[in-house]
Amino acid sequence: MSGPRIAVVGSANMDLVGTGARLPRPGETVLGHEFVMVPGGKGANQAIAAARAGGDVSFLGALGSDAFGVTLKARLESSGVDTALTRVSYGASGVAIVMVDEPGENSIMVLPGANSSFTALQPDELAAVAAADVLLLQLEIPLATVTAAAVAARAAGTRVVLNAAPSMPLPPELLAAVDLLVVNEVEQQDIAGAGREEPGRLLDVVPRVVLTVGSDGAWYAERGRDPVHVPAFAVETVDSTAAGDAFVGALAVAWGEGRELIDAVRWASAAGAVCVRRLGSSVALPSRADIDALYGAG
Repeated sequence: MSGPRIAVVGSANMDLVGTGARLPRPGETVLGHEFVMVPGGKGANQAIAAARAGGDVSFLGALGSDAFGVTLKARLESSGVDTALTRVSYGASGVAIVMVDEPGENSIMVLPGANSSFTALQPDELAAVAAADVLLLQLEIPLATVTAAAVAARAAGTRVVLNAAPSMPLPPELLAAVDLLVVNEVEQQDIAGAGREEPGRLLDVVPRVVLTVGSDGAWYAERGRDPVHVPAFAVETVDSTAAGDAFVGALAVAWGEGRELIDAVRWASAAGAVCVRRLGSSVALPSRADIDALYGAG
């Protein structure tokens, strides 16, 4: 039996990852340890995460015509993601420059490349959104495209999950179409001016919120009930770069399967915890078996 249908409308980047003892301060140069180049981008990462977690996933986005674009498409397809509607735009693919220190913290600069060209959703793309059980969105592509996809999904009865990253002001028409908003503390403060102790503040603009708080786990809040804290799984952190994407991809699958959302958040937390034990972005995203193993052990 196939998993829930997940349409991901988002970005794809090649991640250029360097590791070192610590992150450089502004204006400072530090010597690093090693360099790896791995496919990434929030959209592609979440599509791969959802596919590995058991979803039937389609990726809608734009790749460049360069060698990075070829590699990105190959990684998506080898992970079980349908790329039939993935566009190819002449020019450079998106690139992310990632620095990771020994404790596993990271600093990232994203250069959008082809992602900036992903505008004006076409009828076949809108049809894929309408046919999905869950639409998964992020903010590394033009905001107008994110909004158009969300509005189309709402009209078709497709549930909309928005991971509001990177942080930016969001138009009311986008928030009005969101069923579940996933944010960290910085993103929550930018949207609603709320702190960790007040995850319910965002319920003024969306019906359900997941607030991730790093090693302290996550909060789930929905209208009409008290916020619930979901503790993090205790694991050794190697690289936190793709942990959020692992979490969101697994969350979309679990919700699409019909799980209660608080249980979906717990299962997604296990996915994020498995991910931080590995270096890299898409290469670190866990399989369903890996998630189930840690979830069962917890």
